[in-house]
Formats: sequence, structure tokens, C-alpha cells
Amino acid sequence: MPQRTSVYSKLVKDFPIDSPVIVAQGTPLLDVVGKITDKKASGAIVIDANGMPVGILTEQDITRRVTYRIPQEEIIENVMSAPLIVVRDDEYLYYAIARMRRRGLRHMPVINAEGKAVGMLSLAKAIAEASSRLMEEIDNLTREDSVDGLKEIKAAQVDLAEHLYQENLETPEIQGLLTHINNDIYRRIVNLNLDAMKAEGLGEPPVEFCVIVMGSGGRGENFIYPDQDNGFVLADYPDDKHTEIDSWFIELAERMTRDLDLVGLPKCKGFVMATNPLWRKTLPQWKHQIEIWNRKRNTTTLRLSDIFFDFRVVWGGSEMADDLRHHVTTLVGNNPTFLREMYEDDQDYGTALGWFGGFITEKDEADYLGQINLKQTGTLPLVEAMRLLSLREGIEKIATLSRMQALHGKGVINDDEHDYLRGAFLHICRLLLRQQIKDFQAGNKVSNYVDPEALTEREKDILTDSFKAIDSLRKRMRSEFTGDIF
Repeated sequence: MPQRTSVYSKLVKDFPIDSPVIVAQGTPLLDVVGKITDKKASGAIVIDANGMPVGILTEQDITRRVTYRIPQEEIIENVMSAPLIVVRDDEYLYYAIARMRRRGLRHMPVINAEGKAVGMLSLAKAIAEASSRLMEEIDNLTREDSVDGLKEIKAAQVDLAEHLYQENLETPEIQGLLTHINNDIYRRIVNLNLDAMKAEGLGEPPVEFCVIVMGSGGRGENFIYPDQDNGFVLADYPDDKHTEIDSWFIELAERMTRDLDLVGLPKCKGFVMATNPLWRKTLPQWKHQIEIWNRKRNTTTLRLSDIFFDFRVVWGGSEMADDLRHHVTTLVGNNPTFLREMYEDDQDYGTALGWFGGFITEKDEADYLGQINLKQTGTLPLVEAMRLLSLREGIEKIATLSRMQALHGKGVINDDEHDYLRGAFLHICRLLLRQQIKDFQAGNKVSNYVDPEALTEREKDILTDSFKAIDSLRKRMRSEFTGDIF
């Protein structure tokens, strides 16, 4: 993988971080310096009685603040640097580099999901991994936490997508990074508004909650300008507290969706947002709503289910969302009638391949006559097929390629099908991303339309084979889900 793409796709835990020297509060300074020297470490992480990191002492601290100035019997918490700035091991390396550069840090402790120290990240080593020519790009993607700063991040995404496209990174990896940046914008905007509401006297969240995104954001498959598909999952609370508690979350939802729109994630025209009570519920209410959709099936509930089933947490803990995911998968997977009707509803989304092997092009939208909507007639039929098969098989994966791999592992799709379908997804997504980059650079509206006449003959041939593979899968699914073999 080229060096630039390696940096943007690498997590902190994938980077060779230094093993930390860990000392407890109360340790004498002399002992700490001795351990740093013995292990030839860059510093020591100080932990409290619960094993959580609370401070750091680096070689620079020893040189500037300790040597010849502080008694060696002094305890470590009196000389350590605190409060501690850390990075989680599941964050992207580029984000950690930017945080260290912006704060003037040479070393930063790395923690795991439980908050325990697992290593020490060196800025010099991380920059060597990235190379200095990437620093401007990294800085552009990690602006300050303000609406204006986040606007700059959103604008920088197109340049990043083009760079990675030109370096031939697989499109799903580029989409994954774009999604990560968008979902991080969600997280930062929620934090900004939580701080603002607290400062304005509205207080802390009245109950525990998490923010979810749905659709391509949930699957990790964003292109350049996705709109908002979001919701809140709230911890349960007494009915007599509904007006008070729900009004607080309405306020947060309105602020969040407003700021996301300002940044460059436009509001959903179908109102799939936390401002709509349909998408703002307690965990028990969410489960009850899914049960209703599962029993009282109609076109509307089937479409709502399609939107909802691909969700991911972007703010807050994942426990409630994981519980909800398991409930959905179990409930729907055990209802073949629901799955059949979902398939029948999805039949509207066929590929753009005509009876005689030609492409079916746009005939109604004046701006796109003769072009192919590659989302509507390419990725969407395949995404929905993978979702439906995964629900039937009890697979809780979200990303399309992850679902495909899991289905292959269970023998639901064979080796040839997996090869053709994976290739189809990669090819169609790459054509879409390339077109969106061209649209943006030309100052045109970014859309999902691609002119087949602008494709090379080889690209057309691969696209035809891709549509055939998707059609073949959907034909088999028609037989399996409906019993109709014609």
C-alpha cells in the first residue's frame, strides 16, 4: 500500500507504539527516573488506584523541570504533567498525529477501550511513518472544534478522496475513511452542543443516550456528500418524565442537525433525523417499534426497516445499540414472511442492464438523460441483497463487504459468486467516486449519475458483468424468498 494511504487507513494500534513504563501514584521520583533509564523509555505513565492513567512524566519533563530542582524523594504526582491528554488505540493514526502537533506534544499515552494504558505514541516516529509531505493534509482534516473548523474538514475530504483514488486505494477503504471523518464530525458537533447547553443552564443529559447514524454512514460506505440519517437511542425512563426529558433531547437534536447542515452534511429530505420522534426513542420503545414493523408490514414500514437496519453508534456507549442490533437480527431472522415481503419491496431496485445486454439509461431527469444512476441501479440492489441475506442468516455485520464475506464463510454464496459480487461492488463504487470527484471539481452538482459513453470499453464490459452477477444473485433470491422460479 502506498505510504499516504497507509497513514490514512492505519489505526494507532496498528502502529508500533512503545511499551509504556507504568508507575502508581505515590511512587518516589527517583524510582520513576530509574525505571525510565533502565528501560530506555521516553517517559512514564502514572496510574491511579483503579489502574487508570492520570499523568505523564517524559524525558523533557525531567530535563526542564526536575533535574537539580526537585528533591529525588518527591512523589511522582507532584511533578507529572496533568491533566493527561491521551489517544485511544482504535483511533486513526493521522488524528493522533494532528492532536500531538496541535498541542505541542512529543509523546502521548495510548489507552484501550477500557481506559487502561497500553503504550506510548512518539510524534517523531509517527511523522516518520507519515512523512512530512502529508502534514498539511492531516492538519486540514483535524481543524478546531467549531462549526467553521468542521466546515474546513468537510471541504478537505474531496481533496483527500482524490489523492487516495489516484493512488489506487480500494474504494471501500476510501469510503471507510470518508465515513470515519463524517462520523467524527457528528461526535464533535454533539460534544460542542452538550457543552453549550450546559453553559446555557440546560444541564447534563437527563438520561444516558447514544447517537446512531443509518444507511451508508452506518455501513461505512459514505461517498462525498451524504445527507443526514440519524437518531437517538435513550435509556428508559418513567412515563411521567417524558415531557421534561424528551424536550431536552429535542433541543439537542435541533442543534445537532442544524450544525451538521451548516458543516456540509445536509438535512435528510425524508426527515430521517433525531428531530423526528420516529427516530428518537428509548431502547424499549425502539424494540417495540421494530416489533410493530415486523408484525404490521406495509410499504412504509418495510422502507423504514430498510433505512434503520444499517445503524452504527457515532456518539456514546455501544451497549444499548448492541442490544438493539441483537434484538433486530433475532426478531427479523425468525420471520420468513417479513423477509419475503422485504425482498418483494426491494424488487423495484434492479440493475441498469436491459434484456439484450444494453444499459438502461435515464429518460426522465432532464439533466441526466442517457446516463446511469449507479447508486439506484448498481450499489443499492447489491447492498439490499447482502442485508436481506444477512438478516436471514443471523449475521450482525453491517458493511456490505463484511456481510458478503460472512455469507461466503457460511456457504450462502459460493466462491465464484463471492468473487464476482465483490468485484462488482468495487467496480461500481469506484466509478461512482470518480464521477463525484469530477462533478465537484467542475463545479457541477454532485450526483450518482455516470455517463456510460464516458467509460472505456473495458469499464463497460466489467460493468456489464457486474450487473449480470447482481441480477443472477437476485434471481436466486427470488426463488429462495418467494418460491417463484420464473
